[in-house]
Parts: sequence; structure tokens; C-alpha cells
Amino acid sequence: MDFGFGPEDDAFRREARAWLQTHLGDEPNRRDWERELGRAGWIGLGWPEDGYGNRRATLTQQVAWAEEYARSKAPPRSGHIGENLLAPTLITHGTPDQKSRFLPPVARGEELWCQGYSEPGAGSDLAGVRTTAVRDTPHTYRITGQKIWTSLAHEADWCFVLARTDPASRRHHGLTFLLVPMDQPGRIEVRPIRQLTGTSEFNEVFFDGATARAEHVVGGEGGGWRVAMSLLGFERGVSTLAQQIGFARELGEVVRTAVATGAADDPVVRDRLVAQWAELRAMRWNALRTLGDTADAGASSVAKLLWGRWHQRLGELAMRVRGAAGAAGPADWSPTAPYELDPFQHLFFFSRADTIYGGSDEIQRTIIAERVLGLPKEPRGPKG
Repeated sequence: MDFGFGPEDDAFRREARAWLQTHLGDEPNRRDWERELGRAGWIGLGWPEDGYGNRRATLTQQVAWAEEYARSKAPPRSGHIGENLLAPTLITHGTPDQKSRFLPPVARGEELWCQGYSEPGAGSDLAGVRTTAVRDTPHTYRITGQKIWTSLAHEADWCFVLARTDPASRRHHGLTFLLVPMDQPGRIEVRPIRQLTGTSEFNEVFFDGATARAEHVVGGEGGGWRVAMSLLGFERGVSTLAQQIGFARELGEVVRTAVATGAADDPVVRDRLVAQWAELRAMRWNALRTLGDTADAGASSVAKLLWGRWHQRLGELAMRVRGAAGAAGPADWSPTAPYELDPFQHLFFFSRADTIYGGSDEIQRTIIAERVLGLPKEPRGPKG
């Protein structure tokens, strides 16, 4: 793709930058912030359809918005899953009634979503899901099972759930994609998962006979695998470039710290700093090159492999330039009082998961081997 920014893109970037400067305050409430974005039409820029309260933007303008959003240090988006995963899926596979019901509240920032895919025994191997959905009336399903690593489930109004509707089915057959309201006390329980960083962005979700309406099945009963795989194709894209703005900010802090502590005098450290910078530039150009190429089945897997390992190495380098101070807590630390990690410590611990979430490195390599290089599929054990 011949990727470049023209005069209209530059004007769009200036508009986005000015709006963010005007509307960003001190730590805005994330739910209120989503509504603020929605009122200004900034949600749904990349949707191939308008008319839901969103504005349309070209691919280059979407990149400009994502980069300006990251540079402004605006809060993490609570509506990312609804805007960038659910909405394109409904636009591709949903019925007109489903689109008119669910897309406008997403565009207004009023309804938040979470993703019910991974399970304790079916993380990277998504086809092994055991959560069941039983048709108990002509109009409803009852869902029973457990999902894990569910981002923002404690805030979400809705969850799209991949469940098995055919009890005799195996692997990717007999799965159905359902839209499930989260406000079902006694039928849905959300338990936060405490991470190495001390935070709890991820959750376990338990479904105990939770209800989903039949008209909220996307892609038809038994068509869940096709819909789920289509959704995963939307998981990476413009947001990768915005992510790299944050990476560049982190790298800049590491460089400044290396200079301040004298760690940059070590030629090995200097070499690693230069390598991190060069690799980040290469990742940006690779992302731009593949942004408009929907035919390259392995592009998103290559990108995930690149940034996951890069970010982990940055976390390790951050600890190295800090020296012994990087392993210490604050001066007033007490074994009975937990403390907040500093930014470098948070970077180091959180980046341990970068090669696992969003599809582990092993899964990405398998996708590249089988779908791009045409290598023989890895032999599987006997069906159980």
C-alpha cells in the first residue's frame, strides 16, 4: 500500500488535536469520557457504514486520530471492544435489527462490551470451548459455563459469548455467537483476577443459566466459528499504530533514565537502546505497509510477534538502566501495606503477558506456518 498523509489528513489531525486539548481534563471518568467521545462523533470512524451517530473517516484519518489520541495521553478506551470488535462484526454478519439496536448505543458511548471467548481449558485453542447454550424456549437460550481473561467485564453492559449449542459437536462445529446482557444478578458473576501489577483489568465470568434472546444470535445457530474468526480479524489494525505511540513514549523514558543513571555509558546498553529504537521504526513501517492489505492472512500474526517480544525486551531494559533501585519499593514501604508499582516496574511485570494475550506466540507461529507458508498441520492427539 502506498501510504501517505495528504492535506485533508493534516486538517483532520489538527481538528482531532484541538478537540482533545479542549476536552481532556484531569483523569476524566472513563464512562463519561466515552459519552463525550460519542457526542462529538469520534466513535466508529472506521466503520464501513455511517448513520449510527458516527462520522466516517478515511484510513489515513483513522490513523491520525489514533496517533493524536495516544499522544494526548487520553485515558484508555472502555469502549474499544464494542467499537472495534463487535461493531465491524455486526456490520458484516448482523441482521438489520441487530445493527439498529446495538450500533447506535456503541457510537454514543452508552453501552460497553466485553468478549466471552477464552476459557480455563480453551485459551489459545478457542475451538475447545465448553460453555453451553441450550434453547429452552422458542425465544431464549440458557448459557452455562465459565470464561476467563475477560477484559473490562466488571464495567460491561453486554458480552458477546462463543458457546456450544450442539452437545454432540466437536471442535469448531456446533458453536454459536450470542449477545448476552451482563445485568443478570444470580446468573452472571464477575470475579476480578489480580495480576502481577496488582491491578485487575481481567476477570473470570461465570454463567449460571444466563439468558440470551434468540434474535441476538449473530450468524445463525451453529455459525459461531465463522463469526468468531471474522471478529479476530478486526482485532489488530489502526490501533497497532496508536499502541506504538505509547511504546515510543516508554522508550523515551528509558533513554532519559539511562543517561541520568550513567547506564548509557555502557556500550552494551547503548547498543540495546539503539536496537529498540530501530526495531520500533521498523514495526511502524511494517504496520503502515500492511494496514490496507486484508488479503495477507499472516500480517497480523507477524505484527503480534514483533511487538510482543519488543515490549518484553523494553521492560527488561528498563529494569537494567534503573539498576538495583528498580527492584526496590518506596522508602515508606511496609510488608502489611501494599504499594503502587512505579512506571518501569509496571512495564516490566505487565509486559510478561504480551506474548500470551491476544493469541500466544506459539499460536501466531502456527498461523504463519499453516496459512501463509503452507506447511503441514501440526498433528493433534486423539479426540477426547
